[in-house]
Amino acid sequence: MMSFRVTQSMMNTQLLRNISNNMGRMNNLQNQLSTGMKINKPSDDPVGITFALRYRSELDANDQYTENVSSAMSMLEYTDTSIGQAGEIMQRFRELMVKGANGTYEQTSMDAIKVEVSQLYNQMVEIGNSQFNGKQVFNGELTGDKPYPTMGVEGTPNPGANPPLLKAFQVASDNGSIKYELSAGMKLGINITGNEVFGDALSPTATQAEIDASTNVFALLQRAHDMLAAGDQKGISSLIGQVDTRMNTMLTKRAEVGAKVNRVDIVQNRLEDIGINLQTVQAKTEDANMSEVITNMKTEENVYQASLSVGAQLIRPSLVDFLR
Repeated sequence: MMSFRVTQSMMNTQLLRNISNNMGRMNNLQNQLSTGMKINKPSDDPVGITFALRYRSELDANDQYTENVSSAMSMLEYTDTSIGQAGEIMQRFRELMVKGANGTYEQTSMDAIKVEVSQLYNQMVEIGNSQFNGKQVFNGELTGDKPYPTMGVEGTPNPGANPPLLKAFQVASDNGSIKYELSAGMKLGINITGNEVFGDALSPTATQAEIDASTNVFALLQRAHDMLAAGDQKGISSLIGQVDTRMNTMLTKRAEVGAKVNRVDIVQNRLEDIGINLQTVQAKTEDANMSEVITNMKTEENVYQASLSVGAQLIRPSLVDFLR
């Protein structure tokens, strides 16, 4: 059997290689110990890094969906509050109509009610032009434009003007739907348009029959104002049914907002669960087992010290030692 000649140079080279490998393993363990992660570069675990990057991407997407859900929830809650305020105005409006229909009221009392109705009209316009986070709530996708003119019931429209000055009941809000992507492939329209809440617009050239049949809240307030000024108690009494119809529509729309709030809340809980699951699997893939790392670190330190000790024995002989 042929034997190989081992030289001192070969032994020294092998010693240095082994010591270098020991230091490399210690360096990797020190990186894991200081970063808390077992994958600090792709070469540490080529397969694991692909899963880690995928989990990070999914976590980033989940965080964005969570932000969308938070924005959608805030918008829906503000919309609910605004419709609730409009409902309170309608409730007060109905109370005033019941009073105005009372045959014992004198014109002075009717005029006092008329003044309050005028203020209710103005406040309803303010609600119709509600802004949340700098954007119009009830104007569909045209969130930068106020949907309703602020001209009060006392104002006189001027169709000959350019552009014409219209009343709130003569303009329509934008019907566009603002959709938020709340999860992969799932978008939810979270806005309610002014037409849905306050009623469809009347044409500036609408006939009296069309005006009388309308349940547009601004038209109802305008008609009530004019009837109170004329002392038309019979007309006021007939108006109460249309007020009830508009109030019921507002309640229906508020219930729709509530249903969307519940759905968004379910999506939010689901995203939180997904986030926890992704963080768990990401930790299993990327995070280092600290107790294991410390144990391995001590083992490698012992091996390194042993290799240095052996090396000291290996390189200690000199030419003088061979001449003795």
